[in-house]
Amino acid sequence: MALKITDECINCDVCEPECPNEAISQGEEVYVINPDKCTECVGHYDEPQCVQVCPVDCIPKDPEREESQDALMAKYHKLTAS
Repeated sequence: MALKITDECINCDVCEPECPNEAISQGEEVYVINPDKCTECVGHYDEPQCVQVCPVDCIPKDPEREESQDALMAKYHKLTAS
């Protein structure tokens, strides 16, 4: 399941550099997560790094993008070509 950034985002800039897949970028109003690149840090870390550093807890799982751990790991392998 990909993560998403809600409109509670305060644009503090701490999440973007933490993403190992470069899935986070500045949107029109708040930061956004590209679901095609988001693996919830599976393959890189035990927990999503953006969620760990977010000071306002505005990065929940996106219920419209449910993915199993196996699917997230497959996406990680595709993105890293490993």
